[in-house]
Amino acid sequence: MTVNTGRVHSWDLSTGVDGPGTRFVLFVSGCPLRCLYCANPDTWHLRDGKPTTVDEVMAEIDKYRAFVTTAGGGVTITGGEPLLQSAFTAEIFHRCKEAGLHTALDTSGFLGARADDALLADADLVLLDIKSFDIRTYRKLTGGELAPTLSFATRLDRLGVPVWIRYVLVPGWTDDETAVDALGAFLAGLGNVERVEVLPFHKLGVHKYDALGIPVPLRDTPVPGLALIERVREQFREHGLRAF
Repeated sequence: MTVNTGRVHSWDLSTGVDGPGTRFVLFVSGCPLRCLYCANPDTWHLRDGKPTTVDEVMAEIDKYRAFVTTAGGGVTITGGEPLLQSAFTAEIFHRCKEAGLHTALDTSGFLGARADDALLADADLVLLDIKSFDIRTYRKLTGGELAPTLSFATRLDRLGVPVWIRYVLVPGWTDDETAVDALGAFLAGLGNVERVEVLPFHKLGVHKYDALGIPVPLRDTPVPGLALIERVREQFREHGLRAF
């Protein structure tokens, strides 16, 4: 099903954190999860996004096409959760592929069942956010279930879609050695994981919570130190994974 209009929060240009090269990053609105460390609470609700057509998105992308292509980049769709608007995301990706642009999907995988094979065929890369490998921690941290994400990860492996894993390191939440080791073992069993990015928890979105009048769940949680970050990276490396 083709959907011509979606709800868009914003767009930006990014280097180094949203896929290879310089990226045109489209932030779509709406997300089914409520991650305690979410830095973008302003993207949670579909209703808060601006109705935008695929043609409007492509016109904006086209302004930067030569720049991002020369810089070895492409287009990344993030959010929010892009698969909440899967048909809209699929149409943008299809148009991007027709234009010869590299595409990346940034997703939690929680709604992976909504991504049909055609959408994934147009995705050159999936940035898969695995929040925790412990079922109970995942539920407390996100309000959702871990199983759909793991199912999506194995499906991407079967389809041969390249994946970069994104793992947010939150002291007291996602730093458990046993859980990290188990995730490393799971990822090592997949043949499509190109790298694991250990992303230190930060508090850059606190002002957004304050502006929206929403309590900050992890306001008093410390950011991880360099020693902890390196320990977790090394745990992934011990499973033969490239970790950064």
